[in-house]
Amino acid sequence: MNKTNAILITYPQENSIKEAFALADAAGYNIVKTVTQRYLSKARYGIGAGKAEEVKIFVEELKPKVIIFDEVLRSTQVYNLAKLLQIEIIDRERLILEIFEKRASTAESSIQVKLAQLRYEMTRAREKVRLAKEGEQPGFFGLGRYEVDNYYRDIKRRIATLKQKLGKVSKRRDLYRYQRTKQGFPSVSLAGYTSAGKTTLFNALIGEKHDVGKGMFTTLATYARALELNNGKVLLSDTVGFISKLPAYMIEAFKSTLDELTYSNLVLLVIDMSEPLTEVARKYDSCLDILTELRVPQTKVLYVLNKVDLTSEEEALEKAKELGLLENKRHVTVSAKTGQNIQRLKELVGNIVFEQTKVQVKVEQKAIAENSDYLELLKNVASINIDKHLDGSATATVSGPSWAIDSFSEVVEDESSDS
Repeated sequence: MNKTNAILITYPQENSIKEAFALADAAGYNIVKTVTQRYLSKARYGIGAGKAEEVKIFVEELKPKVIIFDEVLRSTQVYNLAKLLQIEIIDRERLILEIFEKRASTAESSIQVKLAQLRYEMTRAREKVRLAKEGEQPGFFGLGRYEVDNYYRDIKRRIATLKQKLGKVSKRRDLYRYQRTKQGFPSVSLAGYTSAGKTTLFNALIGEKHDVGKGMFTTLATYARALELNNGKVLLSDTVGFISKLPAYMIEAFKSTLDELTYSNLVLLVIDMSEPLTEVARKYDSCLDILTELRVPQTKVLYVLNKVDLTSEEEALEKAKELGLLENKRHVTVSAKTGQNIQRLKELVGNIVFEQTKVQVKVEQKAIAENSDYLELLKNVASINIDKHLDGSATATVSGPSWAIDSFSEVVEDESSDS
């Protein structure tokens, strides 16, 4: 594939340069020159005026097609920089959207990408129309000859249409979850920073061959397969990779996919332990931020310390200790590539989701009534006894596998908190 030549503007840190190169490569760009600056949030150009003039010289010498700016830029900054350099400017958010567009392989992921693109546009719509009226400039993303209000309304209308379509997908997912519960299937999801090895691990666990690669965001669409364990069967799902500075609207656009993590009985957080500690920590923090945004409690997370074939178990555990991941027992070192400790991971997953336990919780009778169909399904795999009280509350005693108890607690406590 012929790649488009680009100049990259990024931070001087090695990890920033490495990730920006990987993003550019995944989007189909060949970096011919890298320009670094400590601060990329200067008011006029994002970079300082002197640095901007320096980039202008590189543009004239190397004649790239685009400038990739490894930070989120305001419309005015894009406009000013493009006007000075006479070249198209692609900021970090737009670059990620271009990768998403290339990687979208299902109807659902295509809708999600279009929704994210429109939300990117919407935040910039009014300013872009105003700037366009001031004079022509190259490479304004998606700007037609609209009056500002018509342009803005058109974006809102298209967003509403796409959200409706995703809403139908979400309802189908709810139905799938209902059927899984009916069949007594707990759900386990893979999560992690992009390129952490999630899909390779999925293949190692399931014995299939889904697309893997070193490129960013190999997986955009969630797919699930049954996984046989010693003590039962679970449904294993792969999900879209995380990345630092992923804006809230992108998380929202992929919510129907990422919801799989919210509703999973266990999340396997895959971490690439072959990288330097500072890089492992940065990516781990980004993952935690997104899991928090999705309301996934850490009690539901099993840390999978991956790529020990590129380092060692001792080094991986030492880094994990520095990050505080060894304080609970939910961690395991693996190599998804070689199969090292995959069986141990399977055993750990089975022990966690099928652990027999018993809890007593106080809930609202209303929550019990509103979820009676779902609770009837759970009775296929767990014992549920309800004692009703005069004040409208009830005490539920639930015993069975931990995944069923978690599902019970989530359903009735969500309803109670909403009322």
